[in-house]
Amino acid sequence: MPELPEVEVVRRGLDSHVTGATFTRVEALHPRAVRGNDVDLADVLPGRTITGTGRRGKFLWLLLNDEGLERSYERPNESQDERPNEGQDERPNENRAGHGLLVHLRMSGQMLVGPIGGVTGLHVRIRAEMISSTGEPFELVFVDQRTFGSWQYVPLIAEEGQLVPATIGHIAPDPFESTFDPVATARAIRTKNSAIKTVLLNQGVVSGIGSIYADEALWAAGIKPTRKARTLRQRDAVLLLSESRDVMARALEQGGTSFDSLYVNVNGASGYFSRSLNAYGQAGKPCARCGTAIARTVVNGRSSYYCPVCQAGSVSQQRR
Repeated sequence: MPELPEVEVVRRGLDSHVTGATFTRVEALHPRAVRGNDVDLADVLPGRTITGTGRRGKFLWLLLNDEGLERSYERPNESQDERPNEGQDERPNENRAGHGLLVHLRMSGQMLVGPIGGVTGLHVRIRAEMISSTGEPFELVFVDQRTFGSWQYVPLIAEEGQLVPATIGHIAPDPFESTFDPVATARAIRTKNSAIKTVLLNQGVVSGIGSIYADEALWAAGIKPTRKARTLRQRDAVLLLSESRDVMARALEQGGTSFDSLYVNVNGASGYFSRSLNAYGQAGKPCARCGTAIARTVVNGRSSYYCPVCQAGSVSQQRR
């Protein structure tokens, strides 16, 4: 599954290609590609302009203008009985902060930008014809081989100076957000009795980190992935979060990590951080720090890779 760096690469690509563009036609080609409520994207998106992009952890979204919108749709948790009846006033609620298009790439989702009709194949799930702010037509296409990803039309809420989808309010800030507090997050980590890798993957504690970058951050911090989170000292937990941010920043510079053609940016190009991995997928290869063969174990059903020597304790312990 794409992790924070891969999703951020896609967000940046979308931000430069589709901000200011207006939907003219939308066609959903697979029933699972649109999730969350009964909104027909073919009805609600044409005429709407993308005003910006956002991301938290592995989620990204497109901000939409509400100008000219004659009707709004229920929040995903509203019941059938709470929907406006036909003929009633369905103008947007003034208390809401507008709407957005939430995108979850999941295992194999791709957001591709190109000429209309330029993207073909069996795995095209949504086609959105658009016109740029300069009047040029193009197409935004959602491709998803495994059909786990989705688009979802959602209400936005104002949170700490930014607009975020109401449906992801339970997701913790990620290490790149201005609201991220590494000290408080480290304390939260140390309350958990699970293996530290499991805690890093808990999107309610810190978002955006998946198996790849968890292994890389744990290697950099010298912490074994099976170690109980509650046994970490505060400074080790803070160091681990710092290493998590650093490794994801390096991955972002290299376009993310791609092991196959399922993860690509909006132009269809793959990232190459896989060449720089120190732990993940490196079983049997020499540790870049000490030369010991990288080992593989399983943590909560996930393969995890670590150095048996370097990750016996923690970097702060080793430096004393």
